[in-house]
Amino acid sequence: MRVVIAPDSFKGTASAVDVAAAVAAGWHDERPDDDLVLVPMADGGEGTMDAFAAAVPATERVPVTVTAPDGRPVETSWLRLPDGRAVVELAATSGIGLLDEPRPDTADTTGFGEAVVAALDAGVTGLLLGIGGSASTDGGVGALRALGLRLTLGEGDEAGGAHAADASTGGALLDSVTAVDRMTLRPLPPLGVTVLSDVTSPLLGPEGAATVFGPQKGVTPDRVAVHEARLAQWAALFPEVDPTTPGAGAAGGAGFGLLAWGARLGSGATAVAEALGLAETVATAHLVVTGEGRYDGQTAAGKTPAVVTALAAAARVPVGLVAGAVEADLDGFAIAASLTVIATQITGEPDDALRDPLRFARIAGARLALRAQSAPICEQPRSKET
Repeated sequence: MRVVIAPDSFKGTASAVDVAAAVAAGWHDERPDDDLVLVPMADGGEGTMDAFAAAVPATERVPVTVTAPDGRPVETSWLRLPDGRAVVELAATSGIGLLDEPRPDTADTTGFGEAVVAALDAGVTGLLLGIGGSASTDGGVGALRALGLRLTLGEGDEAGGAHAADASTGGALLDSVTAVDRMTLRPLPPLGVTVLSDVTSPLLGPEGAATVFGPQKGVTPDRVAVHEARLAQWAALFPEVDPTTPGAGAAGGAGFGLLAWGARLGSGATAVAEALGLAETVATAHLVVTGEGRYDGQTAAGKTPAVVTALAAAARVPVGLVAGAVEADLDGFAIAASLTVIATQITGEPDDALRDPLRFARIAGARLALRAQSAPICEQPRSKET
């Protein structure tokens, strides 16, 4: 069998590269003669730069020091592509993984904006911005200030630039903003700016940034309405930008902020899949295995398993899923007779996958191989015509 293994990272616990290798090792434990093709994926969150670096020859990681979501300096990088564009990853610059503890009111996207400015200063011709994994619900105000946006605060004082002195940062800053001046914003690069988003949520409402993603960033239930009101006030300052745009609520509203800059929103997983040539690879497989740390109701909104499954469906290739936890309907993931293997099935304890994700990913890979062996999918290599 030819098996394509294309998971996303297990957020906060294991990279996509390591998960793919662990699943492959488990599969080979049971079926050592099968042809395994590892295609680590990403959807705009952590690992996006790694996926592009693996897929595109002659990329260059450019080091940069930026401001972390808690105000500390952090050493990170952006990725220069050989066509002159750059990939900047919010998770690596303003991500929740950079915090020791959540800062729901003051964490911001300043570092992300600083990395974008560094890439622009280096003369890049276009930007691919992965915005998954955010630590903040700041509507992108930190990134926009780094890009030159000037704010007028409640007392009429102007606050310009990423490091201007003011009493608050992040979402809390939005309480004081009464007007914005975009005349000093950095211009877009010649090839424009594409935002790689892993969700399609709007900025506001029951499916929006504060309600759905705020709790992931430390927003307690009694404070969701406060963050919602802040984002609504922020959106009102940009009347030409539609807050219902799918993806505007991504990364705590950073998607909306980037729309206000003039960026366009796209599917992160789709862009990475195109860079990897995944559709062509899938078309030659007997089976595709994908996965993520938590398969839930947000997965269908453009996350890696949904994109990989769509490519497999188009090629009429069955799909298996490896996940640390499953909280949504599993229709569509099948080997022959609706087979799905979940890493946590071994003990029934969801925390086990968090404590030792690669061990359980390997076990899941072995179990997938055993099921495939008992219900063979195809004995001959596939091609694009079969």
